Amino acid sequence: MSVGAVLIRNGRPWSDGMFLAGDAVLAVNGRVAAVGEGDGLAARDDAAGALVVDARGGLVHPGFADAHVHAAMAGIEMLGLDVSGAHGAEACLALVAAHAASHEGPWIVGGGWHMSDYVGGTPTARALDAATGDVPAFLVNADHHGAWVNTAALRAAGIDASTPDPEDGRIERDAAGNPTGTLHEGAMALVEPSLPPVTAEAARAGLAAAASSLLGYGVTAWQEAIVGEYGGHRDASDAYGDLLEAGAFAARVSGALWVPRDVTVEGVPALVEDFVRRRDANAARGFDTSSAKIMVDGVAENRTAAMHEPYLEDGCDCARDGATGRGIAYFGRDVLAAVTAALAAAGFALHFHAIGDRAVTEALDAVEAIPAADRSRRRHHIAHVQVVDPADIPRLATLGVTVNAQALWARNEAQMTELTVPILGERRAAWQYPFGSFLRAGAALAMGSDWPVSTPDPWQAIHTAVTRREPRSDAPPLNPGEALTLAEALRAYTAGSHRLLGLDGSGVLEVGARADLCVASRDPFAGDPEEIWTTRTVVTVLGGEVVARA
Repeated sequence: MSVGAVLIRNGRPWSDGMFLAGDAVLAVNGRVAAVGEGDGLAARDDAAGALVVDARGGLVHPGFADAHVHAAMAGIEMLGLDVSGAHGAEACLALVAAHAASHEGPWIVGGGWHMSDYVGGTPTARALDAATGDVPAFLVNADHHGAWVNTAALRAAGIDASTPDPEDGRIERDAAGNPTGTLHEGAMALVEPSLPPVTAEAARAGLAAAASSLLGYGVTAWQEAIVGEYGGHRDASDAYGDLLEAGAFAARVSGALWVPRDVTVEGVPALVEDFVRRRDANAARGFDTSSAKIMVDGVAENRTAAMHEPYLEDGCDCARDGATGRGIAYFGRDVLAAVTAALAAAGFALHFHAIGDRAVTEALDAVEAIPAADRSRRRHHIAHVQVVDPADIPRLATLGVTVNAQALWARNEAQMTELTVPILGERRAAWQYPFGSFLRAGAALAMGSDWPVSTPDPWQAIHTAVTRREPRSDAPPLNPGEALTLAEALRAYTAGSHRLLGLDGSGVLEVGARADLCVASRDPFAGDPEEIWTTRTVVTVLGGEVVARA
């Protein structure tokens, strides 16, 4: 009798862009032992006593790898005040008020509100006061690039009309200069010192809950996209180390150490020394943090994404964020070049956040300036890549930089049509999320969710990558010429992401590969592309063991 054998029958095995012969997959001792016909595999000696899973005609495919996720943040928000499911300002405030009615702590902390629910994407302290009273409240928005605070929070943090905007953020104000309740980007940090700290116990509980949720969606590997203090959240290193050492979850995880936005050229050697120390300490506990997260800019909807040309406002050049109106680049070119070169030389993979076309250009320029020997040591990648100058598209393949796409965002929904397109203009709006062009130019493509910014369910992102619109929507697709085929999108979220994260022994169904795989509720290739979103992961196998069932 074999030990740890799983036989998945009556499925449609698929891997790395193609269907495989047969209807079954056999995993033995944590590895794929065979792919073929179910009766033949069942008769093998090493299949004796195997746990049999009936796929019922569903797709059997490698486990998803989420190349950009904030699991630690998501888990804490899941277990606290989570308003991400609210639709509309009234529904959001109702959830906050219900929470506040039974809350006993010194602060109300939560997140998940959607900018598109509020005029200009900027809710007010006055509205939040009605739900929270005099208890200070700090609610991060769904994209985690801004926070909604009430009057008591502004008072506790000492933010008033005389408080200057930080270099990396903006305080939303009224005509008299008084703060109105929305803090963009680095302005959130003005409140963070006043927030109650997240306890180690809460961090572990949140991460465990997030890991369970990800496994339920078929995500068997992921990269924590920020490891460090950010947005009121603590460094997740200890939580990961504690859970990994305790065997609390067996997913293949890694993390990207957060590069603080106040680093200077002179401070780069100390930064790298600290990163090497933390990398080694985390590795000793089983947590791979050999990547570095560099947030080059903000986001388009609040005008902090770095653009080559100014934003538009009512058809005119917008003069926000200084005199240029081109958003915020968090690092000067000299600092960005110094940081990337030093980290690459120290063996770190570079994980850039770049939303605006200027941010994408500057990230690519920084990679290009790295000596070729250092540049080729690791797989570097740019996440989000929302607005991309067509001239930069071929550079990704030339420089060996992987596109780390968050495909769910490539569609016409309220935030896109009401907040983003009007300030980009028609020409730049047509440059958004050029996934098809990336592949045609030869770039490598991976995918991630950015959860809790958006759902961690890969099938929802894959639906958008293929259709370029929301499920059941009658809105026109966003730049349909950039759509992917289902095979291309699924390959990116499996083999593509595994390869990016250095997990070359998984992400494919082939003999000898690690048996991290999923059974889907259906075969999405057999139906209308508009129905892809109805696909669900019903069984997740990790290292040859069934770890989640729907």
